[in-house]
Amino acid sequence: MIRHIVLIKFKPGIDEAAITSLFDALAELGNQIAGMRGFDGGVSVSPEKLEQGFTNGFCIDFDDARARDAYLAHPTHQALGAELVKAADGEISGLIVFDLKM
Repeated sequence: MIRHIVLIKFKPGIDEAAITSLFDALAELGNQIAGMRGFDGGVSVSPEKLEQGFTNGFCIDFDDARARDAYLAHPTHQALGAELVKAADGEISGLIVFDLKM
């Protein structure tokens, strides 16, 4: 299993409805990509306050690297990824992407 983790530092002024819309669209990809197990996302609730400005994040579990790679290549993911980059503070530097083999 691969756990795909994305942390986002959104630009000031990005409203919660826009974030929810992006996350909902990413979650919907689970209906189109075999091996995508689920999507969980939201706002950090860590009491440690070590987010360094990364306020939101999401995780997607995939059966294997092949399913993850299908997600990465999917045109809807490509379009939504471009929207995330535009919405992130500092664009690409406002994102952290980390994949774990579970």
